[in-house]
Amino acid sequence: MYAQVTLSQLGKGCNRLMMRLILWLIFGFLPAVVLAQRYELPDNGSKLIGQVQVHQVKQGEYFDLIAKQYNVGMLALMAANPNIDPFLPAVGQLLTIPSHMLLPDAPRRGIVVNLPELRLYYYPKDSNEVHVFPVGIGRIGRETPQMNSKVKVKIPNPSWTPSPKLRQEYLAKYAKPLPAIVPAGPDNPLGKYAMQLAHGRGNYLIHGTNQNFGIGMRVSSGCIRLYPQDIKWLFDNTSIGESVVVINQTVKISSEPNGDKLIEVHSPLSKQNGQLPKKKTLPPKLTNLIRLEGVDRTMVGQALVSQSGMPVNFGITQ
Repeated sequence: MYAQVTLSQLGKGCNRLMMRLILWLIFGFLPAVVLAQRYELPDNGSKLIGQVQVHQVKQGEYFDLIAKQYNVGMLALMAANPNIDPFLPAVGQLLTIPSHMLLPDAPRRGIVVNLPELRLYYYPKDSNEVHVFPVGIGRIGRETPQMNSKVKVKIPNPSWTPSPKLRQEYLAKYAKPLPAIVPAGPDNPLGKYAMQLAHGRGNYLIHGTNQNFGIGMRVSSGCIRLYPQDIKWLFDNTSIGESVVVINQTVKISSEPNGDKLIEVHSPLSKQNGQLPKKKTLPPKLTNLIRLEGVDRTMVGQALVSQSGMPVNFGITQ
């Protein structure tokens, strides 16, 4: 619609070359925004979805821009591409896009959020698919809790009522007061859509944002934050009463039907700034797997150390 309006204003005197130039200026610098990634659920007990994608860095690109283009989280992109400057990646550098993953160990219904991987999975009812979104979660000191809950209320154009504690912190940090109520509009950090969860006193939301930065990071006050286009899709496609499960699963494993043995490791959530996360407790299933013949224990160790967030095959190829 923007292109049509702009071109109509050019008048009949605009020749074809000028039209091409304007179209390039409009669209050439705008990365394609990918909506929620949709995947067919695997058969025969497999947990693996997606595929490896590679992106070649172009002039002026940086990780946040590339993450938006592929609709993946900022930290997930950094974990998959260690030792590459996220703000000044070299032109021509090949980046691994974290779009290949194992499904978490949780019921395949409704909404499932796995905190360490900063992803939300949505399993539509009576379908054989899953939609995957990057999310922002609670920052240190304001952690998003694990929960078994449901969507209590759906709120279009929500207002935001910051807590007294948050208002005190804002005043101390910025030396100016935060309004008691922020109405719907461009200044509202909840964006255009919010879904209140039934957990606790109902003070946790899945919502949008008026700032795209922070998706795929620990930035919120405990709520679950999505890109504007993602929350709109989720809002339109979920119902009140929809199941919501929030888990904390740093290590995901799978014995695939084809014989592959896969492990996917994410960085565990720390509790304090500057504090290293607690040592990961290995799932009993993984402990049993690495005791078997035909597995590469070195690959398991490397995956646990690198925490790349990408599936690694630790089965020995025959």
